[in-house]
Amino acid sequence: MDPSRLMRTPAAMDSITAAGFTMTYGTSHYALKDRADLRAGETLLVLGAAGGVGLAAVEIGKAMGARVIAAASSDEKLEVCRRYGADECVNYERESLKDRIREITGGHGADVIYDPVGGDLFDVAFRTIAWEGRYLVIGFAAGRIPSLPMNLVLLKGCQVVGVFWGSFTARDPERNQKNLAELAEWCANGTLKPLVSATYPLEQAGTALRSMLDRKVTGKVVLVTNRGAA
Repeated sequence: MDPSRLMRTPAAMDSITAAGFTMTYGTSHYALKDRADLRAGETLLVLGAAGGVGLAAVEIGKAMGARVIAAASSDEKLEVCRRYGADECVNYERESLKDRIREITGGHGADVIYDPVGGDLFDVAFRTIAWEGRYLVIGFAAGRIPSLPMNLVLLKGCQVVGVFWGSFTARDPERNQKNLAELAEWCANGTLKPLVSATYPLEQAGTALRSMLDRKVTGKVVLVTNRGAA
């Protein structure tokens, strides 16, 4: 293993939490700090906010001084987001995301949109972006890779920004180590409190994956071997 891709585990962090930490928090930190240049006082909209990377984005956004709007598919998931610092919440299964963002922001829109979902949600969310906003493309949990009407990019004067943390760690290991050190410090002082909502024995990996596909997961699930977290 290349040492530049490793992170020293904070003293108070157990192995199960550590197993689910680096990918989610590393991705969200890189997205908000390096790709979006999120600034204190800006409005951050997080889609799929109760999932692993989404909940990490909620926490990190708050740590960076943003006003965080969490969007998720159930009130139960949104309650988790509130506990993790979300200022406003939107249940996009039963209310209009576009209308609620307009209402919450007084028509300004979201300065930064964090999207690990894609699909139909992208089609709506992109229309809520503020002038000179940044739309972060994290992944496509919904399955469909959406198409972007480029006229909207022109009209909004906005940026569409790809976030590929894995490639970043290989291309810029020194900066990645600095980011990981900041995350470790935030964990040590209690700013970040990673949520592992369930653990499964390695033999039940399929069950764990199915729970993710069925959108039943909040935070992270971790596979555990007889020697510890996988």
